[in-house]
Amino acid sequence: MQGASDSSASTYYKRKDVMEETYGCNLINTKRDGLQVKEFVGKYHVHILVRQGEMTFSDGKNSFTSRQGDLAIWQMSNTIQRIVCSEDFEADVLLLSGPFLQQFNPEMVWASKGFVFIRINPTFHLDEEGRRLMDDDFALFRNRLAMPDSSFKREVLGRVMQIFIYDLWTVCQHGLSQMDTSDNAARIFLRFLALAQQNARTEREVAYYADLLCITPKYLSQVARTITGLPASQWIQYYAAFELVSLLNDTTKTLTEVSDLMHFENMSHFSRYVKKTLGKSPSSFRNR
Repeated sequence: MQGASDSSASTYYKRKDVMEETYGCNLINTKRDGLQVKEFVGKYHVHILVRQGEMTFSDGKNSFTSRQGDLAIWQMSNTIQRIVCSEDFEADVLLLSGPFLQQFNPEMVWASKGFVFIRINPTFHLDEEGRRLMDDDFALFRNRLAMPDSSFKREVLGRVMQIFIYDLWTVCQHGLSQMDTSDNAARIFLRFLALAQQNARTEREVAYYADLLCITPKYLSQVARTITGLPASQWIQYYAAFELVSLLNDTTKTLTEVSDLMHFENMSHFSRYVKKTLGKSPSSFRNR
């Protein structure tokens, strides 16, 4: 088993709930910390690196088995159920909160394809190179989480997460390259994602994208729910939030300029949207 055993790491794991709330990420080991993976379903994006034994689960439609050397990923929106772990099951579990992933998501095109791919393939076996990448990234998370608190710890952890995400896409790149599927619903959804990525800064209504795709808003939302379990409006919000974070992080632009670039009618509307989407007012987010 690969895991931290030093006193600083032990102290961290005992404080995991506080640290999760503060930094938006956590890394636990099921055996050492006495926690079960089912405790995290729907609360976080869960990345399970199986060290020993096996685990079976269902996404509501299909059943899956993860064994030693496998990586299972449960997105927050997944309807994971019927989780059964063998008595000798042990795994390192990386937890990422929704806001943390949204803030530090490094790129949206690959992220969208990755979301769909993982939705369809919530567990997969790692080859030698993939296992090395995941081991290195989990160790980097573990070491950074065990470090003393600092003003920049969340940002550092965000950069570690970005490295992890890029490595994850590298591991999945063959499957991702096959995402241009012949399935009509999936093809419509991927076209929708491409349009949202291009236009979400200024267009945030489902009807706009449905019109470009020559379908009804109801059907577009139905397609999005069928493929991902999320409505089309949620995907538009993801892209808009990505643009919003990028603009707010650019301190050369005033908040009024950011509002104008996002095509809000007035600052009041802009402030309400930022508060709803990012959980903070525009000024609070910029000065966080």
